[in-house]
Amino acid sequence: WDRGSEMTDHLRFTVATKIDVYFCDPQSRWRRGSNENTNGLLRQYFPRGLDMVTYSQAKLGAVARQLNERPRKTLQYQTPAQKSAQCVAAIL
Repeated sequence: WDRGSEMTDHLRFTVATKIDVYFCDPQSRWRRGSNENTNGLLRQYFPRGLDMVTYSQAKLGAVARQLNERPRKTLQYQTPAQKSAQCVAAIL
């Protein structure tokens, strides 16, 4: 996770979801490549400093769907949704 203020309550998140939160070392941006890339993609839809409360769940879901349907070089130009489905199918 990034060390931004949005994660100041990470312990409550961990308890509620049973998902561990790990933080990168300060000044180690290279360890957060995927995070930095995702932040850049999200900034195309939501400018920095914008209050996210102004967006409906439907709008947030639409943005998530668009990002998950966007091909990624790191996935050999598959979409995250395609890669996820492929991984699930391999397990079944």
